[in-house]
Formats: sequence, C-alpha cells, structure tokens
Amino acid sequence: MPGAQERVLRRRIGSVQNTKKITRAMELIAATRVVKAQQRANEARPYAEHITQVIEDLSASGADVDHPLLRQAEQVSRVGVVVLGADRGLAGAYNSNVIKTAEREIMAARAEGLSYDLVTIGRKSKAYFQFRNYPITASFEGFSEKPTFEAAADIAARVISLFTAEGGCDRIILVYTRFISMGSQEVVVRRFLPLQTVSRIAEEGDAKAVAGFEFEPSPAAVLESLLPRYVESRLFSALLEAAASELANRQRAMKAATDNAQELIVKLTRKMNQVRQDAITTEIMEIIGGAEALAEDRDEPGDLILSHLDSDPFPRHSGSGHHTAPDRTIPDPD
Repeated sequence: MPGAQERVLRRRIGSVQNTKKITRAMELIAATRVVKAQQRANEARPYAEHITQVIEDLSASGADVDHPLLRQAEQVSRVGVVVLGADRGLAGAYNSNVIKTAEREIMAARAEGLSYDLVTIGRKSKAYFQFRNYPITASFEGFSEKPTFEAAADIAARVISLFTAEGGCDRIILVYTRFISMGSQEVVVRRFLPLQTVSRIAEEGDAKAVAGFEFEPSPAAVLESLLPRYVESRLFSALLEAAASELANRQRAMKAATDNAQELIVKLTRKMNQVRQDAITTEIMEIIGGAEALAEDRDEPGDLILSHLDSDPFPRHSGSGHHTAPDRTIPDPD
C-alpha cells in the first residue's frame, strides 16, 4: 500500500491536472474570441476613418461652427478620466496596467491642484477605485469582452454631459490598452475632449473633396451634427481595441498557467516516484536484514530449538545393527 506522503503527492498531482484542464480550456476560448475581436475592430475602422475624413473635409471647405465639444478652456480646473478596464480577471497584468496608469493621471491632477471626475468601464477598475475610496462619477460594466455601439453611445453621452455641463470638466482623457498585435499591447493615454479646433481639423482635410456637394441645411449644421457621432466612433474604436487586448492578454496568461501546471506535474511525479522507490528500497533492506539475522541465529550452536528444527525427526538406521525381516514367502504346493 502507498505511504502517506505518496498519497498526498497523488492528490496534488490530480488537483494540478484539473487546474491544467481549466486553464487550457480558457486559453482556447480566448484564442477564438480574440480573432473575432480583431475582426470587429477591423470592420469598425472604415466607419471611423470615413466620418473623420468627412469632418476634416467640411472644416477645410470653410464650414465654421461653434460647438461645445470644440470649446478650449483658457484655464483647466477640472479633468475627467475615463478608464477602460475589464469585467473579469485572469488576464495577466492587463487590468493592473490600465488602473495604475489611470491612478497616476489622477495623482498628477491632484498634484496640480485640479479636481477630477472618474468614469470607470469594467468591474475590475470600479472595484479597485471603490476599495481605495476614489469618488466615481459614473461606471459601466458587463460588456468589456464584446462591446456594442449602443454601449459606446451611452458612455459617450455621459462623458459629453460631463464636458458640456456648467462647471464640468475642462479636459477629458481616455486611458485604455491599444492593440498592436497578438504579442504586443500597450496602455495609452489619449485626449478625448475637447476635440481639435476647426482650423486644426481643416489642415488634414481637402476642400475639393466636397466642392461638388450641396449640404442641407448648411455645411456648418452637418458638421455640428457629426461631431457627437465622431465622439461615439472614437470611443467605440477604443472599446474594441481594449476588448482585443484583454483577450490577447488572457490567452497568454492561460498559456503560461498551463505550461506552469505541466511543469509542476512533472516535478511532483518525479518526487512521487522517488518517494515510492525509497519505500521499496527500505522494504527490501528490511527483508535482507531480517534474513541475515535469521541466518546468523541458525549458525549459533547453543540454539537448541533451531538445532532441533534442523534435525530429521524420523532418522533412518543403517549398519551392523540393522536386522532384515525373515523371508516369509509361501512355497508353491506343486
């Protein structure tokens, strides 16, 4: 029967094997979902590019508009920080990197004597800042892995209201993880609001691109209505990149966990084999020792019991003292 230490090692090996199955399944799921997240990001990119191009061309054509989203504060007294985190963990350092970057921005604002509004996206970022008693102005959760445009529109509406309200934020920054490739993602801080001025936007546009179009009611009105859509598009693109980054980090983390589990299984198996071999060696040595002790006891002349056991209890007699029985063969009557 196996010893106590061997049973403990067997249980540990079984537990690690079960954990390995879970991490392997999560790795495969994340690998499948990250491909879909990349496809969604690529599909949404043409819309963002075209709406950006239209706004630039309208600005270049001379459409001037005084929109609240273009308001440039002379002196910044309040900043808004929008943090794009995840709803779940087990994604390596994905959440901690985003949260720490956002926290540094908040500490920098405090050092400058500025007040701030904090908007969290994802359960992990909300839990972190709540636990540390940071005031949270708004929070959104439940769609970090698969964001929708409707969710982006709701977040954008709340952020716009913070920027355009009386006494609201003078500047809003967006903290999220930019997806570069499957093996590379980086945390970035982007100015979200205010948008660039019309003159700055016009530098990137082409007035000839809209020369043959007529706008109703006016180019300025069209530009004014497109600016909120532009904000929604930017936020949706950031959500899609953050989702792809989250899944890529989770895939890497689960792969590392699976590899570590396999390495631990190998080490525990070797340890168990060593323990079992030691137990077998000990038993063999005990048997050999007992046999040698028994042989030594048999060789001692004073041991009458062993001498008696070694002697034959029914000896056969031979020699001169041996008498043969007489021949008692009955003669033949003939």
